[in-house]
Formats: sequence, C-alpha cells, structure tokens
Amino acid sequence: MEFLILTACRSCEVRGARWNEIDLAHAVWTIPAQRMKAGRKHRVPLSEPAMDILRALAELGTEGFVFPGLKAASALSDVALAKAVDVAGGNGATVHGMRSTFRDWCAETTNYTRELAEAALAHTLKDKAEAAYQRGDLLEKRRRLMAEWALFCGKPTVVGDVVTLRTAG
Repeated sequence: MEFLILTACRSCEVRGARWNEIDLAHAVWTIPAQRMKAGRKHRVPLSEPAMDILRALAELGTEGFVFPGLKAASALSDVALAKAVDVAGGNGATVHGMRSTFRDWCAETTNYTRELAEAALAHTLKDKAEAAYQRGDLLEKRRRLMAEWALFCGKPTVVGDVVTLRTAG
C-alpha cells in the first residue's frame, strides 16, 4: 500500500509491477501500454521512499513480480491491498481513494498545474488538439511533484498526545 500511495498508481498497475519494468539506476518505473488503462506506456518517477521500498524488496531476491502473490508466478491479489487498508484501521478508506487523495492534495496545497497532476495519474487529455501538441510526459517535473508528495505523506500528524505518520512504514 505504501508503494501504491507514493506512486499514485492504480492497484492493478502496482500489483502487476515486474522487476524488468523498474530502472533502479534512474529511479523510473515504466509500465507498458498493455497494462495501462489508456493503452499508453506510463513512466513513473520514483521518490526516495518508493526507492527504499524497492531496494528492500530487491534484497529478498524475488524475480518476476515486484509484489508476488502466494505463488511467486502470480501477482498480489486486489483483496490483499483492501485487507491491508482494513488491518491498518482504514476507517472506510479505499485503495482507489489514495489516488483521489493525491489529486486533492495537488489541487488544494500545491502550485503544480492541473496538467501535471493529471499526467502523474496517467489520465489522458480529453481535448484532441491539446493532446496532439502535448506529447511529452513531463517526467522531470513529475519527479519533483512526487518527491513533494512523499514528503507530505511522511510528515507526522499530531492528534492530542498521539503522533503518527501519514503512511505506514
């Protein structure tokens, strides 16, 4: 769940992540078109906390899926992520709601453009003319955005005498 939150990716994209899609040297995850809702490859800039998760998993020496299911040759199930939210005391939160939270954070607390936030979520431009001219993926700008998102997610919150991190670590 933490990796999903830090990347703002869809559950199916995270659960289906394969090691051959991850470029640890350049901190980029390239999701192939056939695994994307819009049918276009999507490059995800990986923040330092996301890279920490991948480095820890790489030490386990798994091959194939980054997040394997019960059988190494299968992906983690969607039920597993929903269960993780429930076990963490999600109070009605959903896996997809994490993407919505990211989008709200972009709009309400940052100066990043709508286009950049939408690109981070791999949403396609509805305006065909605009889409024809916007062919880049804004990777380096999104890298800064995702680094700020990771900082936001890791900031402690204080409620009464209890201090917690926004993400489980």
